[in-house]
Amino acid sequence: MAYDEEVADRFRNAMLGLPDVSEKRMMGALCFLLNGNMIGGAFRTREGVPSFLFRVGKDNESEALSRPHASVMNNGGRRMGGFIIVPDEMCDDEALAGWVTLCLSFVGNLPPK
Repeated sequence: MAYDEEVADRFRNAMLGLPDVSEKRMMGALCFLLNGNMIGGAFRTREGVPSFLFRVGKDNESEALSRPHASVMNNGGRRMGGFIIVPDEMCDDEALAGWVTLCLSFVGNLPPK
């Protein structure tokens, strides 16, 4: 999996102004981290679909899956609880802002790494 630069730019722009955000390539994606904890990232699915990866945490998973076009991430056949995938074309800027807010409600409560 490779990441899509346009998706990465959209994710990056959605977090403008947040302190202590960094970027790191991992899990085949370009991931964004807050205080060393992954918020989410930009990647392409095995089918080549540019997509967002959102780390919402297991407690927020039900709420996340109730949103349009959301699915749980699977990595090598393993279900990754608390990680949600949304195709880029199905996530407008307003929806993206909502996803980032949900991610930050989880990741913002984790201790810095």
